Amino acid sequence: MLKLCWKRLGIVAGLLLSLVVAGCGSDNGDSASSDESSDKSSGGVSEEVDYTITGIEPGAGITELSKKTLEEYENLEGWTLQESSTAGMIGALQEAIQNEEPIIVTGWTPHWIFSAYDLKFLEDPKGTLGKTENINTIVRKGLEEDMPIAYQILDRFHWEPEDIESVMLSAQESSYEEAAKSWVEENSKKVDEWTKGVDKVDGKEIELVSTLWETERASGNVMKVVLEQQGYEVTLKTVAPAIVFQSIAGGDADATVAPWLPTTHGSFYEKYKEDFVDLGENLTGTKNGFVVPEYMDIESIKDLQPKE
Repeated sequence: MLKLCWKRLGIVAGLLLSLVVAGCGSDNGDSASSDESSDKSSGGVSEEVDYTITGIEPGAGITELSKKTLEEYENLEGWTLQESSTAGMIGALQEAIQNEEPIIVTGWTPHWIFSAYDLKFLEDPKGTLGKTENINTIVRKGLEEDMPIAYQILDRFHWEPEDIESVMLSAQESSYEEAAKSWVEENSKKVDEWTKGVDKVDGKEIELVSTLWETERASGNVMKVVLEQQGYEVTLKTVAPAIVFQSIAGGDADATVAPWLPTTHGSFYEKYKEDFVDLGENLTGTKNGFVVPEYMDIESIKDLQPKE
């Protein structure tokens, strides 16, 4: 029922890291349906999407991984990654599913689209889109000494994919700020695990940075609410992934709960790892990969065909 409701509401929103394929074979009553189905799930689909993948923002981790994937798979020769925006990608995906038309877009989990639609990951034999990842918390050097209470809360912060997806889903009807406040109120027991035994502060300023992904908008706003309840005056800025790492390493920002590791943001992590403190995982079980709706008769990236 939830999936049907979301489809009918026609959700269009901004946001996660994988390639999502939507398509549907037609039934023209021909007796040679098995041959046509085979063609539809490989060469037919490739031709119908014009050998194009609808992506998100330039510079995003999944964008770079997608480019690498097009280079590494010989059967994707001639394909194009159309860089767009998260909102534009989701809008295109929604329209394609409503019209039962094929489309390939970049996406990731956790993300509310996997609660709204029946999707599945395509096999990625070369592993170019990365395996299961974690989201980590990193802070600037010296934060533990300057803000020991915030440091302790950030160090304790850990939640599950279903937690973050619930915030993302709620935000489609309100805002991430309101969705985060509601989640914190409704999950006081879990929040208490992060704040147990720590003192409140009196308006001390702290700056968080995050990426534009919906997952990080959810986690960043939840942490903002938690720290504000503890007495901090919190600024939350959304920036490009490279800037997230630069600002923490340079001491211009205090903390982030956004990095996807080891693959998606791995290059930035390696570049700046000597200049920040890694507090470890705050969420496990993320995944990037090629994804298709359950109704698509395609199982692997290798089922796609090169552009002739």
